[in-house]
Amino acid sequence: MSDADETVARALSLVEESFIAASGPGGQNVNKVATAVQLRLNVFALRLQPQVFNRLKSLTGSRMTSGGEIVLTARRFRTQEANRADARERLTELIRKAHESPRKRAKTRLNRINKEARIKAKKSRGTVKANRGKIDW
Repeated sequence: MSDADETVARALSLVEESFIAASGPGGQNVNKVATAVQLRLNVFALRLQPQVFNRLKSLTGSRMTSGGEIVLTARRFRTQEANRADARERLTELIRKAHESPRKRAKTRLNRINKEARIKAKKSRGTVKANRGKIDW
């Protein structure tokens, strides 16, 4: 089992769910039943590595509170179970993405001809700009 899988399993066991009234489609059912799900997860309880934590923090954005709690609300579906599964799936996806380290950027390699052409273009552009301005009669 990978590190991401362990973190997901731990997160799903620590998550707190509450059901709230949803807005949107559903007719009278919306007024009677609390179908929307709000997941809360304390990120500090996961004991993530600093780089994983930082990636998770940037991925969640405004969904993470200042106290380090991720709040996800799912209200896409008309049933509690479907919304619950949707919220858990979104949380799982966030954690998996946070565990993926970004690929290193390969430095661009310039050859001599391209370098000379770039500098020549810069020089000609500079002369165009230098020749602008007031004309002294």
